[in-house]
Formats: sequence, C-alpha cells, structure tokens
Amino acid sequence: MEQTPLRHIAILGSTGSIGTQALDVIDRHPDLFEVDLLTANNNSCLLIEQARKFNPKSVVICNPDLYDEVSDALDPLDIKVFTGIDSICDLLHDPDTDIVLTAMVGFSGLKPTIAALEAGKAIALANKETLVAAGGLIMPLARRKGAPILPVDSEHSAIFQCLQGEHARLEKILLTGSGGPFLRSTREEMAAATREQALNHPRWKMGAKVTIDSASLMNKGLELIEARWLFNVDPSDIEVVIHPQSIIHSMVQFSDGCVMAQLSQPDMRLPIQYALSYPNRIDLNTTRIDFPTLARLDFEKPDLERFPCLRLAYEALERGGNATCAMNGANEVAVAAFLERKIRFTDIPELIARTTARCDFVAEPDLEQIYSTDFEAKRIASEIVNG
Repeated sequence: MEQTPLRHIAILGSTGSIGTQALDVIDRHPDLFEVDLLTANNNSCLLIEQARKFNPKSVVICNPDLYDEVSDALDPLDIKVFTGIDSICDLLHDPDTDIVLTAMVGFSGLKPTIAALEAGKAIALANKETLVAAGGLIMPLARRKGAPILPVDSEHSAIFQCLQGEHARLEKILLTGSGGPFLRSTREEMAAATREQALNHPRWKMGAKVTIDSASLMNKGLELIEARWLFNVDPSDIEVVIHPQSIIHSMVQFSDGCVMAQLSQPDMRLPIQYALSYPNRIDLNTTRIDFPTLARLDFEKPDLERFPCLRLAYEALERGGNATCAMNGANEVAVAAFLERKIRFTDIPELIARTTARCDFVAEPDLEQIYSTDFEAKRIASEIVNG
C-alpha cells in the first residue's frame, strides 16, 4: 500500500466529540498527521490543553471574553491566538493546510466551510447542517474549486466506502439508524421524557445537540438531506432503515439488485480516520466484530407518527429551496429549548412545524437569503418558545 504523505489538519471544533476523537486518531499516527489549527467556542481549558499537546501554528477561541486566558496560557509556546469566526475563515487560507475537519455544531459551520472551499481545501465534513442549509450552493462551489468533500458521519462514510471502485448505477441508498433511546417508547412516554433520558443514547457517545437529534430522529432527517447533496441522488432514492444494533452503518443498492454494506462496531474514530487518510486505510485499534456472537441484525421501517421530525425533514427536502434551512434553524432553537427544560421533547417537532409555516419560502436562495432564512427561523422559533 502506498504510504499516506504527511497531512496538515485544521480542526474546527476541536473540543467537541468529533474534534477530540480526531485528535486521538492524529495522536496515534504522528508520522501521518500534523495539526495546524484548533478552534473552540467556549471550552478554553480543553483548547489550551490540546494546543500544549499538539502545538498547532494557531488556535481560535471564538468567545472574545476568553481570548486573554488562552493567549496568556499559550504565549510561552509561540502559538498564535485569535478570536472570532472571521479569524477562522482567514486562517483557512494557510497554504500549508491540506484538510479542514469541520466539526462545529449547527449552522455556525457554514461560513468557515465556505471559506475553506474558497481556499480549495479538502473538507472532512462532520457538520451536516452545512449541506442541510445550503447544499445547493456548497456542492457546486466544491466542484468549481476542485475541493473534495469527504464525509465523516458514520452513515455517509459507509455509503462513500461502498461506492469506492464501483462504476454501476446507484439505485438506492439505505440509510441506517439505531432508532435512539425512544425507539420502543410511546408518544405519552416521550412527552414525559427528561433531558437525561433523551441524552442516554444506547449506542453512540456524542455531543448534546446531535444526541437529542438522534432521539427525535431529526438526525436521520438531516442525514437524509445531506445524503441527497453528497451523492447527487433524488430524495426518492434514499430509504431510512432502523437498525438497532448499529453494526451496518449504511448500504447501497445498485442497478443489478446487489446491496453493499459497511459494517463495524460503533466507533466514530473509524469514519474520521478514513476521511483524513483517504484513499488509504491505516491501522485503528477499534473493537472488531465477533460474528459468531453477533446473533442477529434487525431492520424495520421508521415510525413517522411517533417520530414526526423525520417526516418534517422529508417534506422540507421535497419542497426544496430554503425549506431545509428554515427547518434546521427551527430545530436548533427547539433542541436548545428542550435542553434548557423550556419545552417538552414532543414539542420539538411542533415548534419546527409552526416555525417553518411562518417562514418566507424562497425557491432558489442565494447565500444572503440562506443567512436571512436561518435568522428568521431562529427568531420565530424563539418567539414561540418565549411566548
């Protein structure tokens, strides 16, 4: 196998779940990866610790109130410290940087992703909201700039891996999901669910926002939209399948009826590492599947009555335009409100539906209209929550 050359990595959101696991991968392969840039929003303590260990050229702490703390701590190491989202965008034009891992949470990842693409950087995409909000703008930009987008979500990485070396027509994407902590819960049980119950995912350890999205199946809806743009398929060619064991991370059905699947134990380091080392595979100390003890693999259709967030995502994708952006903005407010115990878990889809019904529809939005749609959706949703 050809040796992967040393790659310089910028990690946007290095203190989150994806960012910390990416640094674990990099730490295990110092001969293959070098960190150029680390960014965080508020977690200054962990950012300082990471910078001391990996010695990047620059770090960005987005919260300006924490700038002095980070700057003073890193001054002896000659690491440049910046603050604000615009600083991130400027630093992504560093000619030495090869890959930008976008692991920022929510809509905030859009602007830096665009900056990285404008600079022609390869994107290891862990921020699904970027394509949900503006896939119709992001993918053409990536093509114009010759900047590859490598998926980091386990499901999209699985699809990407299944397509390697294939020349047959893709007939259907089978997008799998565990079903989350409320797979067998009634609507009444979900209405009474606590924050702690919703955050108790049975298979994955993730950040709070994505964990709540997984519990509502909105995460699967966001992945549905992301898959539509990443793989240039019609929405009708994507089928969501509930797979509680989370061993098959997704499947691809080809025009001859053959179905290819990617299997592994749940471990986000695998898709992160594959994106960073692509097209090569490198060693990873993940738990292997023991097939004789696996016993069974179950599959079922998602229940759109008990999980209306997934239905809302289907509807927004079918409508097109800025509908998915409005849905995403409303969902971000809804999840935050639930985590703050302002609304019930089952209020999340109701809040999204009420918000998107009031947002102005734009059939072919430009970037400015995407930003204004996100602002409008969050304003309306916040008014509903606080009202």
